[in-house]
Amino acid sequence: MMSDDLEIDLDAIERRMDGALAALRVEFASLRTGRASGSILDAIQVEAYGQSTPINQLGTVNVPEPRMVVINVWDKGMISKVEKAIRESGIGINPVVDGPLIRLPIPELNEERRRELTKVAAGYSEHARVAIRNVRRDGMDQIKKAKAAGMSEDDQKMWADEVQALTDKAIANVDKALEQKQQEIMQV
Repeated sequence: MMSDDLEIDLDAIERRMDGALAALRVEFASLRTGRASGSILDAIQVEAYGQSTPINQLGTVNVPEPRMVVINVWDKGMISKVEKAIRESGIGINPVVDGPLIRLPIPELNEERRRELTKVAAGYSEHARVAIRNVRRDGMDQIKKAKAAGMSEDDQKMWADEVQALTDKAIANVDKALEQKQQEIMQV
């Protein structure tokens, strides 16, 4: 007498856990590692044309060499606004205006700053772990509701084990991503 409404949607649970990992990777991309990357500008918004606009929608972002990011601003009237937004963003880079181009020389990170960044990365990964555990809790709540609706003890245990396996896999992926990012940050 098993009905379909007692099925737990593992795909949805896995998708939500993968979403937490994807969000973590976006946060990691915004961390400066001493190597130039256009993604350090992703979070910076510029007041342009009456609204907040990402820099990559105001110009072309290139990385011509390992320690340089170059922005070719399309509208010459926006150059000073883009420069100001970068200065005020707190990424610790001083933009250099060169005609229509804004050059961002990426300074070498010192040991203390590298250690700070590894702690920030660890904080980001802990947020991802919490998000994954929240998804796990939602899955376990679905199982409890299904038990109340007549799911057998064996099925309940099987579904709980499946949800836990997805959780363990997602947490392991977060840990692996953190380890890679911390190695990248500490690399001189």
